[in-house]
Amino acid sequence: MNLAIRDIRHHWGRFVLTCLGLSLLLGVVISMIGIYRGLVADALVLVRAPAVDLWVVEGGTKGPFAEASRIPRDTRNAVARIDGIAHAGMVTYQSMQIDTAKGVGRVLVVGFEPGRPGGPATLAAGRTLERSHFEMVADIKTGLELGQIIRLGNDDYRVVGLTRGQVDSGGNPLIYLSLQDAQRLQFELEGAAARNQAARGERANTNQVNAVLATIHGDADLDSVARSVSRWKHLSALTQADQEAMLLSAVVDKARKQIGMFTVTLLTVSTVIIALIVHTMTLDKAREIATLKLIGAPDRTILALIIQQALAMGAISFSLGATLITLAADRFPRRVIVEAPDIAMLAAAVGLVCVIASLAGVRHALSIDPAQALGG
Repeated sequence: MNLAIRDIRHHWGRFVLTCLGLSLLLGVVISMIGIYRGLVADALVLVRAPAVDLWVVEGGTKGPFAEASRIPRDTRNAVARIDGIAHAGMVTYQSMQIDTAKGVGRVLVVGFEPGRPGGPATLAAGRTLERSHFEMVADIKTGLELGQIIRLGNDDYRVVGLTRGQVDSGGNPLIYLSLQDAQRLQFELEGAAARNQAARGERANTNQVNAVLATIHGDADLDSVARSVSRWKHLSALTQADQEAMLLSAVVDKARKQIGMFTVTLLTVSTVIIALIVHTMTLDKAREIATLKLIGAPDRTILALIIQQALAMGAISFSLGATLITLAADRFPRRVIVEAPDIAMLAAAVGLVCVIASLAGVRHALSIDPAQALGG
């Protein structure tokens, strides 16, 4: 017979409650790892969406995400003339809040030149921009619908296309406008502010963009093209790989360390909880263990009893926690990505935790005197 299963049946109520509590704790651990994976995925969406090879930004900066970057509009023409460049386009990025049916939401407005690099790679519905003014492509996460008209600044814009999963590193959905509309939205003042600017004889400088995005010919050497761009002292050229690495290090690195610390802390707490439960269960059956020793049961039988109970507790709790988080992942405000390799690694870690946690119970069980079975 399996002594671990018979003992669990005898104390099934306490065992089930313990597994339920532990499953919630392990579910939090799984969710923390999933949140980190989601942070990485969200951070890379914005930089991968244009599908370009080269990012040309202000000299001496790591823009346009890690640092601010402003370069003249005519930079695009200069970059396009460099040997090896296939296409080039200007982009701007601006965070703002909009009013939708879901309430006030924060978005990132991307201004790009239709027909040039910088726009959405794929659409979930509708079409891309065909006019230079008053059209937009929005992500489904904004809550906007095709054909809906929304006011931005002093103008009304019609939603002509929808994307899916297009967000910035903060999880805010993207809105795509033509470059001219985005610049007007960024620099045009309203009401009293506009009148004050006019009275002072000042004009908004719309002759700047945040970056120029470029693709290269298939036979061109990317590093060589980047060096050619960087010869201009007022410009810096970052490859797609450089931009991704920089964005992860600038945006995700601290979150990775923070989530890593939480994960280690929660696993430590799980170890302590399992150790306490297993030790308590061992104390409760001290007389039964003494009886086993008295009738000549080997130590490995007693060890198997305790370790199997700990492993069963960990396996059931982990399964419940993983199922819960998988079913609830879409309800989190930020993207949660639960990947099979992470689940497998965490399952192995939980198994190790259960074995380590059972050591206290094993030590106590081996120290029990068989004579206790004859006591009153």
